[in-house]
Amino acid sequence: MKTTMVILPVAILLLLAAVPMLTGCFQKIDGDGMVYKSYRQISQEEAKEMMKKDDGHIVVDVRRQDEYDAGHIPDAILIPNESIGEERPDALPDLEQIILIYCRSGNRSKQAAQKLFDMGYTNVYEFGGVVDWTGELVKETE
Repeated sequence: MKTTMVILPVAILLLLAAVPMLTGCFQKIDGDGMVYKSYRQISQEEAKEMMKKDDGHIVVDVRRQDEYDAGHIPDAILIPNESIGEERPDALPDLEQIILIYCRSGNRSKQAAQKLFDMGYTNVYEFGGVVDWTGELVKETE
């Protein structure tokens, strides 16, 4: 009886200790030891600072073509949220590349960021909508 009372709590503790190890393969741990189970949401100021770096990042606009043409962040590529399915977009071949995502107001960019993270992209940053953007915009002309 005493042996059972000791073994049961020990077994429960071992099981609880194993859960983080078993789920660790679905998490991203950054250099500061932070664990991410999703994309990271950042401010537009943080995004602007990241865009200044020559680190191979890519800026992704997830709006429709007509919205993109009306005004987008310089050097942003267009990958409409609706086109992001279960297969990785051809324009994003590197799962570890820094991806900065925005849309019009922040709704579609959150959806797209989560879909990309779920596909295995590890450095996904969502920074809201272009309606709040105070930086330069490029308009496509015909």
